[in-house]
Amino acid sequence: MANYSAIYSVGNSIAQYLQNQYPPDLATNFACQFKLISSTEIATEDSGSSPLDQTVSIFLHRITINENFRAATVLKDSSNTQPVIFLDLHYLLTYWGTSAQAEQVVLGWAVQQLQSSPILDNSILTSDGGWSATESVQLVMADLSLEDILRIWDALGPKYRLSVAYLARVVRIDRAITPGGPVVATRFNFELQGGAA
Repeated sequence: MANYSAIYSVGNSIAQYLQNQYPPDLATNFACQFKLISSTEIATEDSGSSPLDQTVSIFLHRITINENFRAATVLKDSSNTQPVIFLDLHYLLTYWGTSAQAEQVVLGWAVQQLQSSPILDNSILTSDGGWSATESVQLVMADLSLEDILRIWDALGPKYRLSVAYLARVVRIDRAITPGGPVVATRFNFELQGGAA
């Protein structure tokens, strides 16, 4: 029962989790930071104005309604005032750097780490999402076709980089902005202009 900040919280949690787990011996050979980034940061990467060297970016490229809960999205929350939304978040993890060894070793470690802890629970999820103590999000590798991958990179701008796709499911959002009070009455005022003929 998270709030609308849950979308940001999931990506930020993945970045913080990987950064905190990154082993010192690996960091000695391959210094690396894990960072949640926007499409603008990727688009400006080739221009040099947003350097991501030695970074694994976590990029949210798509948000969809979870198919298993599509019908449940029309339900209301416990106070019967806001709809519940069940979302799937689609991420690309990309290594930015010039070394083939660093690219493949670091991404290999990230895949292994996320496979060993595929559930983001209260100990990993950041508090800004308003998560309840029992909520969790599952992370699974996604299988993108070559056409999908090329379409994403063509839209972003920079040349293709080795990436791993992940799906975060199910993100339930049901604490939204409190709506205003109901409309009780409407008043119309009419005023005649000019004199009668």
